[in-house]
Amino acid sequence: MKDHDSATENRTESLLDVPALRADTPGSEKVVHFNNAGCGLLAKPVLAAMLDHLNLEAEIGGYEAAAARADQVAGFYREIAALINAQPRNIAFAASATHAYSTALSSIRFEPGDVVLTTRNDFISNQIAFLSLRKRFGVEIVHAPDTREGGVDVEAMAALMRTRKPKLVAATHIPTNSGLVQPVADIGRHCRELGSLYLVDACQSIGQYPIDVEAIGADLLTSTCRKFLRGPRGSGFLFVSDRFLEAGHEPLFIDMHGARWSAPGAYEPAKSASRFEEWEFPYATVLGCAAAARYAREVGLEAISRRTPALAARLRDGLGTIAGVEVLDRGPELGALVTFSIKGWEAVPFKEAMDARRINSALSYREFAQFDFGDKDVDWCLRLSPHYYNTEREVDDVVEAVAELSA
Repeated sequence: MKDHDSATENRTESLLDVPALRADTPGSEKVVHFNNAGCGLLAKPVLAAMLDHLNLEAEIGGYEAAAARADQVAGFYREIAALINAQPRNIAFAASATHAYSTALSSIRFEPGDVVLTTRNDFISNQIAFLSLRKRFGVEIVHAPDTREGGVDVEAMAALMRTRKPKLVAATHIPTNSGLVQPVADIGRHCRELGSLYLVDACQSIGQYPIDVEAIGADLLTSTCRKFLRGPRGSGFLFVSDRFLEAGHEPLFIDMHGARWSAPGAYEPAKSASRFEEWEFPYATVLGCAAAARYAREVGLEAISRRTPALAARLRDGLGTIAGVEVLDRGPELGALVTFSIKGWEAVPFKEAMDARRINSALSYREFAQFDFGDKDVDWCLRLSPHYYNTEREVDDVVEAVAELSA
């Protein structure tokens, strides 16, 4: 490995009490968990909040437990709002980020010829959703070009906004298939100037970076809670701006939670983002998400945003010294997703070899990122994603494991 700036390492670690954070994370002693971009390890307070509510449901009943914990359930909206500089009324719970995204898309009245302007690095499910809109409604999908360095060319995208007048502009903050951090606030500035609707996928940045929906300028922002936020699976949220709510947008299939049946032939949607929710809630999961957001804010997003990418940079540096390994991440700013290809291995056997060393990772295939992997001419890669509770020693051990496998 190349030498590292020990002063930088000390600064990033001194911002956080890593041993205490690892003590709060039981799984950290069992595996080297470098799959936080897939699903972060639960912290003790998150697990406790969920188990406590499940126990209450078993003791007094599900409806009764929800009523007894109404204030804690409302805490989900307060915690998520505080996490992204929003108001609780602008937050809707969702079963997943994809659920939030598709519900948001369903509220936009697309017509034949409407343009959806997006990037070449938007998440696979979002790209498929755009293609589905094209098939059903005849919308046109326009992809803004990338710069040579990597990442979307914001000025070219702004020019397309002016000439193509898109019905929707969409961008993924950090794609699932690389460490690229897209300049979503710069895109949002142009959207505000031109009055374009703006949808941001923040799945990989929530819990990794401080997020400010006002600074981004998003009309809609979606995320899961299971990744860097370290919440439970089967959870996510949708931010809906006041501008979007006041324009009367509502999901295509609105239910009794999101609307009031005001007369036999009429209904009234909720005034808040709750119009994007459904009546049935996994209440233990909701409380786990609230605990995860609270935990992240207590740890400190600024400190997390320094340590986590620093661990990823150390990992990239180490992998870059190994013969037969190609680090694939490109862009002026890189987050904590590290992707690489390795000669002489097929995808599944290589991941199994990492699993055997108790190193958690994830595979990405060309079908996950047709544009990006086509440009890089790779069919698959391994993705490693450390988080703030991981250690420099773990990074070095992972590099050593990859070097052994490469040899």
